[in-house]
Amino acid sequence: MKLFTLFYSILLVVLYIIALPVIFTLSFKPKYKNSIPARFFLRNNRAFKENGIWFHVCSFGEAKALQPILQKLEQKRVNISTITATGYSEASKYEADVRYLPFELFLPFWIKEQKQVVVLEAEFWYLLFAIVKSRGSKLILLNARISDRSYPKYKKFSWFYKRVFKFVDKAFVQSIEDQKRFKSLGLENIEVTGNIKLAQKIVATRFFEKLPCEVITAGSTHENEEEPIIKAFIEHKKENNSKLIIVPRHPERFDSVYKLIESNSDNLSHSRWSKTENFEADIVLIDTLGELNNIYAITDVAILGGAFIKSAGGHNPLEPAAFGCKIVTGKHIQNQRELFKYVKDVQFIEESEILKALENAKVLPPSSMNEKIDISRITEYLNKEN
Repeated sequence: MKLFTLFYSILLVVLYIIALPVIFTLSFKPKYKNSIPARFFLRNNRAFKENGIWFHVCSFGEAKALQPILQKLEQKRVNISTITATGYSEASKYEADVRYLPFELFLPFWIKEQKQVVVLEAEFWYLLFAIVKSRGSKLILLNARISDRSYPKYKKFSWFYKRVFKFVDKAFVQSIEDQKRFKSLGLENIEVTGNIKLAQKIVATRFFEKLPCEVITAGSTHENEEEPIIKAFIEHKKENNSKLIIVPRHPERFDSVYKLIESNSDNLSHSRWSKTENFEADIVLIDTLGELNNIYAITDVAILGGAFIKSAGGHNPLEPAAFGCKIVTGKHIQNQRELFKYVKDVQFIEESEILKALENAKVLPPSSMNEKIDISRITEYLNKEN
């Protein structure tokens, strides 16, 4: 074992011991009841059974983005690891062996040889990369990106990331800007292929009748975003025949968001989708998973969450655009900037401008996608390396 790897491993042991009380406490929360025991205690989380192509994703969006890639793979054995519960749920829809990725400390004992290991977006874990290469596997970055906000941090620790990226055999990155950033951090053999999320086939899984009123959907919302949307909607509804549908990003927030709706809904009616499965109320909370595209299909104006707060960095605009929604979102889109390049007629606003944006939407055209990408170079490479 190299000296740096040994030092890094010792540091992980120390951090694990220090964080153990917090990790143990969090494991009892519903959000983490499966992921934390699997990742930090290896509960029901054995190594992959067979050698194949191993894809590692972080969460729901990356897991969903795999679909067009997996459809064109000649390799039958697919393994997928993920970090979050929503990512695990989405990955489980594929014909694949799905696991939670263990904490780095456990990887030397957990990882077995795979034909290829494909890591999506920004999951750059030193021991993951080092152990994968020591097992003789090809390491490929797919849809790799470094956001505007993150790049200064990467540069500050360039000495570390140069060690991380030396293990990479091939990188497919989202943009020319990403290519430049990775090159400055020592990564070679880079190809710009665009964002693979553009290759997704976006469809509804069930169909609802279009409502006889304006439908405003607040999709993938985060904490502190719902309240200003509700208040703007209440004012907007005074002059318009409208309904508001709220779809929070994280399932564990369903109860708190409904309480927020109850306390801010003025004299408007409100309901939970899990109780009624209808859109009769003025404000409807969608508190089940997998309905967002179905809702976008009957939506006139989509207020896309995750961009009115700095920490989230925006969410995928392709889904509401695919259904012809008029898109309103915030200005903090640093993690989705590349995708927004492919969507026309989006209103980028401050939180205080939501009401004005709803009024402006009356005269604006629906948002739309103006480009698709060809993923054949990616799938040809993966199939060739098999």
